[in-house]
Amino acid sequence: MENARPPWARRCLGPVWQRWLSASPEEPRGWPGTRLPWLSTLAAMVIVTAGSGFAGHKQPERVPVDSLARALLIAGTALLLFRHRCPRAVALGTAVATAVYLAAGYPFGPVFLTLALGVFGAIVAGHRTVAWCALGGVWVSHVLVAHWLHPWLPPAHDGPAPWEQEFYVTAWAVAVVALSELVRVRREQLAKARAERAAAQRRRADEERLRIARELHDVLAHSISVINVQAGVGLALLDSDPEQARTALTTIKDASKEALGEVRQVLDTLRAPGNAPRSPAPGLDRLPELTEQARSAGLAVEVTTEGTRAALPPGTDLAAFRIVQEALTNTVRYSGSRTARVLLHYAPGELEIRVDDDGPATSVTDGPAAGGNGLVGMRERAAALGGSVAAGPRPDGGFRVRARIPLAGSRERAPDADTVTPTATEEES
Repeated sequence: MENARPPWARRCLGPVWQRWLSASPEEPRGWPGTRLPWLSTLAAMVIVTAGSGFAGHKQPERVPVDSLARALLIAGTALLLFRHRCPRAVALGTAVATAVYLAAGYPFGPVFLTLALGVFGAIVAGHRTVAWCALGGVWVSHVLVAHWLHPWLPPAHDGPAPWEQEFYVTAWAVAVVALSELVRVRREQLAKARAERAAAQRRRADEERLRIARELHDVLAHSISVINVQAGVGLALLDSDPEQARTALTTIKDASKEALGEVRQVLDTLRAPGNAPRSPAPGLDRLPELTEQARSAGLAVEVTTEGTRAALPPGTDLAAFRIVQEALTNTVRYSGSRTARVLLHYAPGELEIRVDDDGPATSVTDGPAAGGNGLVGMRERAAALGGSVAAGPRPDGGFRVRARIPLAGSRERAPDADTVTPTATEEES
């Protein structure tokens, strides 16, 4: 919006004017605790008092500017010092000072600047009714003095004013109101845009925070589950089967090393935003590694792929891997079954992921059916891609996690020697 203005406007209406124009209507610049507008008020006072003196020389038929006139001019402009703190009182005060000045027969001229600034401040601050009443009151008093009350008011022997001048007075009042309303609307638009930008920044920060929380939860929950199981095996077999205990400790070392690497990758992203990660994000091509880790934790995993495999976008590939990882982690932690079945079904435009175990659940209150952070993370990942996740007990016993993720823009690819062929089953025992 700022760059849309021509260069001369950006130079003339620089940062100070832009900050004033974009100030929030709810908290004006002169809110209590901020500095008063001394400089602008002093400039207005000099212009009004000096200009009225010059105007008096051009209007000999009016009452010359005397001490009372100067007092009214100074009092009216002095009120402008509080136009941001008390805009309604200033609008009414400047209107009264202007009406008394005109009723006393003093020269027309810069006195209207005081009224215009008072009304302008009230309208911009949102007190439109008070501002309109103040401006309308001055206009009514001017009409009464100029056309009906002039025989009893100075200057002496003054006749009625021509009605044509009311056109100019009305045009001036409309111009003041129109300019004030334009600035008020502009400030409200800028304040709304600023609030929307702040909300968008907060939303992006929340989304990034949730994404990092999901990543850390998925990495740590899976790895720590494997470490916990292997630590129990190592402790149980430390004396009776040292070789098997050594194998358990090796698995703990590998799982912790992998977890530390993935956590470091997430933290590197936080420390150096915009830099490419040191290693690619995990995807479904790492399912054999994931099933091997589950096997080391005592869980046999059968992986079945149906349909024609498609090259997934990085975000979809990561979400699919994390969903399978979390489902297997829940099986290790909460299910009494030592077998899990993973189905990857590539349908036209959709990937279906299904993870089943035969149960029974070893924990009711803390299990996946209770809706822990793991299931929440899976649902958030799928929802971010336009998909969904359903999880719950099966009618015949056990537990099922079923996810559907759209595959918009994915490309089909032929299976190679390193991929799982359609309808093939891989058993890890």
